[in-house]
Amino acid sequence: MDKIFRPSPNSFKNTFCAFKEVDVVIIKGWQPQFQSKAGSSYYYTKEGMYRYSNHWGRLANSKWRLIPIEPATQAKKKLGFALWDEFYPDNAEDKLYYLKVDYLSNTVNYEHKNNTEYDGKSILRTSFETTKKIKQIRNLQQLTSWAKYFEYEDLNVLRKQIIEELVYTNKSLEEIKGELLKNE
Repeated sequence: MDKIFRPSPNSFKNTFCAFKEVDVVIIKGWQPQFQSKAGSSYYYTKEGMYRYSNHWGRLANSKWRLIPIEPATQAKKKLGFALWDEFYPDNAEDKLYYLKVDYLSNTVNYEHKNNTEYDGKSILRTSFETTKKIKQIRNLQQLTSWAKYFEYEDLNVLRKQIIEELVYTNKSLEEIKGELLKNE
């Protein structure tokens, strides 16, 4: 392993990063440059950072997510890797996040606007607004009770129409449902 530098643990405060899960065999025999009180190990290379941990998501002042490999491993501790330029700034005030829906896996996640995949079409929101929309979309994906007032031939078509409005407009869920009911 090429040890280029040793960043301060504080250098990653207030960041968002989506680590990609990789095989733990990569770090076999390596010594971590940093070990957190919570038991996570950090390995720094010229290209980026490896993090070996059993907890992902909100970490102190940061949002670090792990994108799992397929098929998912059963190990409690997982190794993730991120390039240095994939750490993006995070705060509660700015509109930094957009929603990404995967209709095949029936999931929704948030992504940072500095992500190279951002196409500029999805509405940018604050962390709080993003969390609220994710909860609404997950309810639409997982439940059917919300649809009892609608006349529809295919629930999945109706579901996708509402979710797309939540992702690509600033309309509230109530506004979207109201417009759909009015147009029936």
